[in-house]
Amino acid sequence: MITFTYTITDASGIHARPAGLLVKQAAGFPCAITLQKGEKTADAKRIFAVMSLAAKQGETITVSCDGEDEGEAAKALEAFLAENL
Repeated sequence: MITFTYTITDASGIHARPAGLLVKQAAGFPCAITLQKGEKTADAKRIFAVMSLAAKQGETITVSCDGEDEGEAAKALEAFLAENL
């Protein structure tokens, strides 16, 4: 399992558009990908789960990738978050 943290920099946080793009990015990998903010955990391949985190600017999320291609998935998601959130 590979885990990393990311602090949201986008002024709007994770709203509908970037959440949809994040889900699309995560769905391209066979491994399990989860997001965690505080006590809440969400499957990164499900848009309503990602939106339910209600992550806002300045908050930190933890991304975990577990399974086949986890290293590739972690790198891709880290780059995606840096560019979009």
